[in-house]
Amino acid sequence: MNTDEAIRKRRSVRKFQTKAIPHEDLLKILAAGIEAPSGKNRQPWRFVVVRGNGKKEMVEILKKGVEAEEDEEWKKWAMNSVNIMNDAPVSVLVFNKYGDRPWKEQSIEQRFQELVDVQSVGAAIENMALAATALGIGSLWICDVFIAYDELCAWGGQDNQLVAALTLGYSADDSTFRYRKNIDEFVKWRD
Repeated sequence: MNTDEAIRKRRSVRKFQTKAIPHEDLLKILAAGIEAPSGKNRQPWRFVVVRGNGKKEMVEILKKGVEAEEDEEWKKWAMNSVNIMNDAPVSVLVFNKYGDRPWKEQSIEQRFQELVDVQSVGAAIENMALAATALGIGSLWICDVFIAYDELCAWGGQDNQLVAALTLGYSADDSTFRYRKNIDEFVKWRD
């Protein structure tokens, strides 16, 4: 599958088969992540791969975070994400090695560097999603992990910034194409 095909075929998969992902394929997906571009070649990404019994522990942490949340709308969406993560054979917690807790005060220089690093981590996540697609594996980029931010950082043994999670597994539905607006709605040309 070429790059253009992977981009066009990638879908946000929310229903997974129970079929395990071969370890070699997981390594290929992670390797694609670390091939992403990064500002000043800082390579800020760190990954915690969660499967098996680790998945059960992670899901319990997330459920406690949902229970403690007061915003009913966020609780609903977050619980949906928790259920997806429970069903997916693998979740990858993605961290920014150089980032700090989002609520910590920073200088303007620190904030700018963190923005660069988070963009680099986002590129790594997209590379992994595309690599998964090329291998016939579905994925879903999830940020509802913030509902148990400190707890997941501690559980994952990471003293840095949690950016997102990427669930991985073989799709159990057709994950049909979602409408995309016309390119003219996003682009302004200055010739």
